[in-house]
Amino acid sequence: MKTISKILLLFALLSLTHLPLRAQSDSAKIITSSRMIGIGGTGILDTYLSAEHFKGFGMSFLATVERKRPHRRWSTLMEHEANLSYVHDRSNSRKELEGAYNFYWGKLYNWQLLDNRLTLQAGAVANASLGFIYNTSNSNNPAQARAHLNIMPTGIASYRFTLFNKPMMVRYEVNLPLAGVLFSPNYGQSYYEIFNRGNYDHNVVFTTFVNAPEWRQMLTLDANLTGKWTLRIGYLGNYQQYKVNQLKQHVYTHRFLIGFTRRFSLIPHRL
Repeated sequence: MKTISKILLLFALLSLTHLPLRAQSDSAKIITSSRMIGIGGTGILDTYLSAEHFKGFGMSFLATVERKRPHRRWSTLMEHEANLSYVHDRSNSRKELEGAYNFYWGKLYNWQLLDNRLTLQAGAVANASLGFIYNTSNSNNPAQARAHLNIMPTGIASYRFTLFNKPMMVRYEVNLPLAGVLFSPNYGQSYYEIFNRGNYDHNVVFTTFVNAPEWRQMLTLDANLTGKWTLRIGYLGNYQQYKVNQLKQHVYTHRFLIGFTRRFSLIPHRL
């Protein structure tokens, strides 16, 4: 009986010492972080500045962070996208400089299929967009500001496989517009009227997928290099447009991406 009691006591002690480790493991966050730069074409139309279509090239920086706890269905996605483009009209006589920053934050529900090789995610992100377009030829109203807050349904599909004995993953992400608010001057209204005289003229506009259609998609391929670092290459297409206040604007960017991805665990400190 004494031997059995000692075994039971030892088993209980081992169980108690295991509980904090299990709780700590469940509270850990699996973080996937990537940094990429991209280069490619840009197409711009802004009838507030010019009725001409402008085309050229631009560069982008994209930072993506995804957080997920083990054994939980929901994950958090954050993306920072910064763009800078230099474009010209068809006659190459007028130039425009375009810059924008987009921040995406959202929640996604996860499904694991095909023995965890296929991951499907669905949810929504909030997109805050700030930017400008500067026309080098205009003396009156040479610049146009861009500010848009938008809710976007989001879907992601990721498939893991092995090629040449190397772990790899292909990932596709798509974001579509639902509803939001947009800043825009009215037709024939100057920024001097808006900010110096305070003449409001329907400058904050409610947007939907009808008057502000948008489509953002990203296709990437990950190739594992080491236990921590992964090479990521891909394509990012961001097609933003709107038609409000008798004005039209679209900014289409195509970027070929290259960068690195890192996946690690973040375990919270417990006192």
